[in-house]
Amino acid sequence: MFAKAFRVKSNTAVKGSDRRKLRADVAAAFPAFGPEQLSELVPGKDELNIVKLYAHKGDAVTVYVSGGNPVLFELKGTLYPTVYTLWSYPDLLPAFTTWPPVLEKLVGGADLMLPGLTMPPGGLPQVQQGDLCAITLVGNRAPVAIGVATMSTAEMLASGLKGRGFTVLHTYLDHLWQFGDKSSPPSIALLDQDPPECRGNVKEEGPVQVDSVLQGDMECLTLQGDEESSMAHKTPSSEATEELTEAGMDQDPAGSKTFQEQMDELLLRCFFHALKCRVTKADLPLLTSTFLGSHMFSCCPEGQQLDIKKSSYKKLSKFLHHMMKEQIVQVKELSKGVESIVAVDWKHPRKGSTLSCSEVRAIIIDYAKKNNLVDADNKNLVKMDPILCDCILEKAEQHTILRLPWDKLIERCLQRLKPAYQVTFYGQEPIVKKGKICPIDITLAQRACNKKVTLIRNLEVFGLDPYSVAAILQQRGQASATVTPVPGTKDAIQVQIQGNQITHLSQLLLEEYNIPRKYIQGLEKAPKTGKKK
Repeated sequence: MFAKAFRVKSNTAVKGSDRRKLRADVAAAFPAFGPEQLSELVPGKDELNIVKLYAHKGDAVTVYVSGGNPVLFELKGTLYPTVYTLWSYPDLLPAFTTWPPVLEKLVGGADLMLPGLTMPPGGLPQVQQGDLCAITLVGNRAPVAIGVATMSTAEMLASGLKGRGFTVLHTYLDHLWQFGDKSSPPSIALLDQDPPECRGNVKEEGPVQVDSVLQGDMECLTLQGDEESSMAHKTPSSEATEELTEAGMDQDPAGSKTFQEQMDELLLRCFFHALKCRVTKADLPLLTSTFLGSHMFSCCPEGQQLDIKKSSYKKLSKFLHHMMKEQIVQVKELSKGVESIVAVDWKHPRKGSTLSCSEVRAIIIDYAKKNNLVDADNKNLVKMDPILCDCILEKAEQHTILRLPWDKLIERCLQRLKPAYQVTFYGQEPIVKKGKICPIDITLAQRACNKKVTLIRNLEVFGLDPYSVAAILQQRGQASATVTPVPGTKDAIQVQIQGNQITHLSQLLLEEYNIPRKYIQGLEKAPKTGKKK
């Protein structure tokens, strides 16, 4: 509703009699509020304003502002709390949890779809169609959106968590939030959500009994998920498990670093990930507050909370100015008091150097270890956090694939990386080039009068001089040889020599130049020698 700017009609102070009526309306709408909470929300003497506005679609909305923040809004006779109010009273509404990347869609005006929900250990809250609900992000109980349930909890489970679940009315980062002090959600610890039968000491007496209806619903969800999600029940190779054991999965991921140092690392990680995966040139100039709220926060791994105040930088502006000194971004004050990112050095060396397959594998294992992503019940599975979702999953898969086997995870990661190869010549520094290495290509072609010629391409890829190779083959094969451009290419050249000279060429490349056979194609076309009598 507030995804786009609204038009303010009036802004007046609330009188004493109107305050008492508002307090009674709030008590009727939210019975959980006690007298103290009502007095805090609707103060008797402190500043309280009533703002009448028109949303971008023409809806007339009444907003109550206390302490500089909108605390309530009224639409068609119904009162709703804002995120500012829910941050003070996080348990006021039944809360459903989603992934941080989903927040960006909600801010843009989208409704919350059921595949975007996460299933807590204690199950989904019990609501009926039309109930007002809060929406939180994984790892934090502070609500970031308010919506109305389009179906009951039982209907959600019966649908296999598919379809539209909530009509979203208001979100953190929307224009109603911007009408306040623009503060960020606080970090509110999670409650113990384990069902009663799962609490206490674990005994080795067999599996915990689960309600048959819920168990059927969960099985339905698994069967309707992606094919690779269902592979979570299969046992992959034990190679990855052994590497995890050697890597020390039970070690303290924080190590000896202070909390401030860990927050600095998390801040840098979210910053670079947001630049790489979420911001494009078309988004610039980009408000620094939008960059933080819509992009950096959504890049925070599951179970971690980004809090710049607890880092060594303390403020976003100070951190971004440090990034300016590193020549990664340019930040300017386009309007008074409002800073924007106006340029990004996309070619900055932060992208790193080349990695071998074994190094990529080690990085993935280390990442999973440090972020506690290995499934507690099955060490062969890795849980998908927002970072992994953005890196290896397609958009349509991000709500259906929650875990992947190790081999599939590493395979997908390698497929996303750009190939490169390295060639080392004796006495020289290795040469690294992008793309896949092209093997030496040997072909036979027919010329005039049914004469055969041998064509050799890609010699220069392996540091061989085509002119020198042509001279050697000309001498050994007693045939004319020339070096000509490869048709249809810009700079490539090829050696052309009369006759089938693959036997001489094979001896030259394999025995004298020591080129591995796997990098040469066409050697099987050598002329067959006659049988000895």
